[in-house]
Amino acid sequence: MSPSTKVDVDVKALARHLHEANRDRRLVARLTDDHPDLTLEQGFEIQLALRKRHLKEGARLVGAKLGLTSRAKQAQMGLAAPVHGFLTDAMRLETGEPLVVAALGQPRVEPEIAFVMGRDVSGPAVTATEVLAATEAVCPALEILDSRYPDYKFTLADVVADNTSAGRFVLGTTLTAPSGIDLRLVGCVFERNGALAGTAAGAASLGHPAVAVAALVRELAARGEGLPAGAVVMSGGLTEAVPVSAGDVIGVRFDRLGAVELACV
Repeated sequence: MSPSTKVDVDVKALARHLHEANRDRRLVARLTDDHPDLTLEQGFEIQLALRKRHLKEGARLVGAKLGLTSRAKQAQMGLAAPVHGFLTDAMRLETGEPLVVAALGQPRVEPEIAFVMGRDVSGPAVTATEVLAATEAVCPALEILDSRYPDYKFTLADVVADNTSAGRFVLGTTLTAPSGIDLRLVGCVFERNGALAGTAAGAASLGHPAVAVAALVRELAARGEGLPAGAVVMSGGLTEAVPVSAGDVIGVRFDRLGAVELACV
């Protein structure tokens, strides 16, 4: 559908719908069930309206997260760049803080390499090299996904509107300067209750996690935004996400970057 024939939707109403579903831990039908012509652009408009609702309620923006950073998934979905969402302080779990499973709808966890920006970075032509130069540290991380749609079945527009299934995130305590480390080759072992859940290397995220973050910066530039100093960026899942229940213990160990563990209650 061309922009000139784009069907109008009530962006604020759809953002409120998703926000209330998240607050009430309800699963809801995909937006595209009622709005089959919803575009990716409109999905981002809904996400921005959702972000405004979070901030109005007192949450503080602390960074961004990437989704669909696998080349294979991008090809399958017809994407030229990953999708992204926002992170707030209310989503962050502190080291040792358990994940309260009942506070979410259908949590799944995946391992990631997180970036902590040391200085502002923005612009429509930012490269991975520039991202690394602006990065204060990288660290092991776990992202807890929580889609508002049953069984994580959605279109691109749906998942972008839903803030790319953002739930919670936790960062490891070891912060490592990225200089001298080839993040493509940094491997991880992902475990659930002591059993292997997956293995991967940093290259699973667009060939290099910094490439993924650079793609995020270029996408943000299209709406006049960037990553400020201090921002946390979740650079994309490295393995398949695993569902979790109360009593589970999830952990990931990275070469050279350390480890992080999460208890579910």
